[in-house]
Amino acid sequence: MFDEQLSLDLTDILKPVAVPDTVPDGGPETERTPAQRLTSWLCSLVWSHDYGRLADLRRPEALSEPRLRAASFSPEEDQRPVFEKVAFLFARYHAGKSVPQAGYGSMGDALRRVGTPAGRGRNDPGARRLLDRLVASRELPVRHLQHAVERSRACEVAPPSWALLAEDLSAWKARGGATPYRWARDFYTPEYPAKKNG
Repeated sequence: MFDEQLSLDLTDILKPVAVPDTVPDGGPETERTPAQRLTSWLCSLVWSHDYGRLADLRRPEALSEPRLRAASFSPEEDQRPVFEKVAFLFARYHAGKSVPQAGYGSMGDALRRVGTPAGRGRNDPGARRLLDRLVASRELPVRHLQHAVERSRACEVAPPSWALLAEDLSAWKARGGATPYRWARDFYTPEYPAKKNG
């Protein structure tokens, strides 16, 4: 009887389990956005050292499988080019890197980190000019985005959040220009330490 209780049905143990496409946030699980799924896939290419696919993503003119796969994460047909561009920028930033960076903050935040020890962000004339070019563009500023990512890489600072970048660029032409405004605000607004009561 004791042996019968310890016997296990191996078919139940070895049965494949479907992993939900969700991430915990301390509370109930929430679904990941298409941009977050794109970022996870791109980071997996770096973790697995899939340098061939990353190299393909750095060739924006090639109709390669990785480029089309990146576009397939897009929730809307008209956003497919945005997801391709973000994959291209991710691959440019990660050329030769063995650890992926999902990044954080907006492109304005990322440009704030760019510069030299003498001055970063708004205290760096090159970073200011680059931000001005980005926020003044009516069309997707792909060339300037590439330059911004290359500057982040050269300065060895964290890139923008790739997921947020995909969402921001998807809304680039939205009425009111909310994305360029937020990037400029994130770049120029100083951070002050929180006041301590007492």
